[in-house]
Amino acid sequence: MRDREKRTVRDLRRTNRSAVLRKLYFDGPLSRQELAPATGLSSGSISNVVAELTADGLLEEAGSVGSDGGRPRTLLRVARRSAYLIGVDVGETRVRVELFDLALTELARAERPLAARGYDVDRIVGFIRDAVADVLREADVAPESLLGVGVGVPGIVDRSSPGGAVVHGQTVGWDAVPIESLLRDAAALPPEVPLFIDNGAKTLGQAEMWFGAGRGARHAVIALIGSGVGACIITDGVLYGGAHSSAGEWGHTTMQVRGRACRCGARGCLEAYASAEAVLERWAEIGGDPGDADEETALAAFLASAAPDDEGDRGAVDEKAAALLEETAEYLGAGIADLVNLFNPERIIISGWAGLMLGRHSLPAVRRAAGAYALRHPVERTTIELGRLGPDAVTVGAATLPLADFLSRGGRGRESAPAAR
Repeated sequence: MRDREKRTVRDLRRTNRSAVLRKLYFDGPLSRQELAPATGLSSGSISNVVAELTADGLLEEAGSVGSDGGRPRTLLRVARRSAYLIGVDVGETRVRVELFDLALTELARAERPLAARGYDVDRIVGFIRDAVADVLREADVAPESLLGVGVGVPGIVDRSSPGGAVVHGQTVGWDAVPIESLLRDAAALPPEVPLFIDNGAKTLGQAEMWFGAGRGARHAVIALIGSGVGACIITDGVLYGGAHSSAGEWGHTTMQVRGRACRCGARGCLEAYASAEAVLERWAEIGGDPGDADEETALAAFLASAAPDDEGDRGAVDEKAAALLEETAEYLGAGIADLVNLFNPERIIISGWAGLMLGRHSLPAVRRAAGAYALRHPVERTTIELGRLGPDAVTVGAATLPLADFLSRGGRGRESAPAAR
């Protein structure tokens, strides 16, 4: 009975700490007087929690504001240098590793481009190991100061294995890759530093929901368009994973029966028409010249030939490329119409490096196509917009994985955090 009471008191304190930390993290700086109604805690509880968090070095003063006839009120905020986070984006064109402070300000980064279909697991694990050491050294941050490392990967993440997260990345040739144990075996991190692994589209979605175009939405879909195509589905404010964490494989919904071959082995997938890789293949088929450049450079060249410049001069526009861009926008719009009809979101956000590049030229056409293919009532109540976090959103989102765990634990130390996730 006494142990149960201890757990109850401990859990209550953690819940209270979490409520205060979350409010200050997302809406701060705030005064103690503002925190009480914002969290539903009593003024006495706020005083106790603030004193604990300040003693732990997690809060700091951020100036003061006047009050009606009383003493100035001290503002509080989360201390940004009280801890650090690392986000890793195992993308399909490059691997990027970034070190952040607690406010997700970038302090250092390292990245390496990947050759076409160059998804050798041992090479990627080795790069992550070296890059983590590099960014910590560059910013002069001790590994012990890390709250954890988040990793966004291409594919479905299975956490049922006793050895940690396993990745099923059919489109990149990863068949049950034990990525978590490989990273641990490679000594990429000290054993006490938590490791969090999730699908890259889901990490991007969390970043956009927390800090970008998704803020304030309860029902949203964040579409990642890069070399491949994926999505993060948010229902009533919670990420929807499905029975086995594979929900959101939007790129492998069928656009055309017996259509173009997709990397997954099926035919007619949306990814076979609207991903950067597919667009460049189709451009080459109509006489375009992607050259030997990386995908990002090649897609920029395609868009330069397909769309008018900022002054609207169409003299140099390649009409075949322009028609291909228009068709790609229609495929994207039709795919978005499927999301509207299936999930009835209030907001759809197009993100990913290729999605942002295509969207800057084609967002109106995508919206028109979505309106033409979706049911009228739900689509009229859905906004379609571009992501706001840029091409680094997956890395930022990966860093939010340990951050979310830290906030949910009320800022408690790593001794209470899981060794892996």
